Amino acid sequence: MGIKERKEREKERRRQQIIVAAKRVFSEKGYNRSTIEDIAQEAELSPGTLYLYFKNKEELFASLSLRILQYLLIRLKEVKVNTEENAPRKIAMLNNVLLDVYAFDPPALINLFHLQSSETLKNLSPPLLEELNALTRKVIKALTSIFECGIRNGVFQSTYSPIVLADILWSIFSGVILWESSKNAINQEKDFLAQTLSNAFEIFERGISIPR
Repeated sequence: MGIKERKEREKERRRQQIIVAAKRVFSEKGYNRSTIEDIAQEAELSPGTLYLYFKNKEELFASLSLRILQYLLIRLKEVKVNTEENAPRKIAMLNNVLLDVYAFDPPALINLFHLQSSETLKNLSPPLLEELNALTRKVIKALTSIFECGIRNGVFQSTYSPIVLADILWSIFSGVILWESSKNAINQEKDFLAQTLSNAFEIFERGISIPR
């Protein structure tokens, strides 16, 4: 391995070290109460070193969302290539995939939904913002493709636009996650996320399926 390759590997290792530290700090303190100094201390680095990798706290926060979007995209592609042509089954598969994505990294997913509805996006560097937007577009496109296939095969009603169905499903997912996480913060002994999400998707499926 040459010097350049070693430097690139070390740079990526340091970047991941910072991201892991940021994830811990954001999870423990929340975004608003967290500082670059807190993250630097957790990563055992100086604040100046962090600024070599991330422009600001907002950019570091946004970077946590990239991995969860990449994982979600992979899982949605599994649903897309599945040949099951049954509306309840398709929605059930989407439900299972989205629950798995949530279980994969709950704080990152919650952070993503908070990020998409905040002013934080305005403070991101153009390359990071474009990467985040590009991944989000791919996720919506994957959902749209699933509904396009369902409409084409007579599984879902053709009354509705596939992109509208994708947007509605994404809204249901993000809304349930944020609402249940808010309730869980008040009472951690009760966690109805899986049940609420399954019920929401069942209602959604009944509304768009072609009656048999």
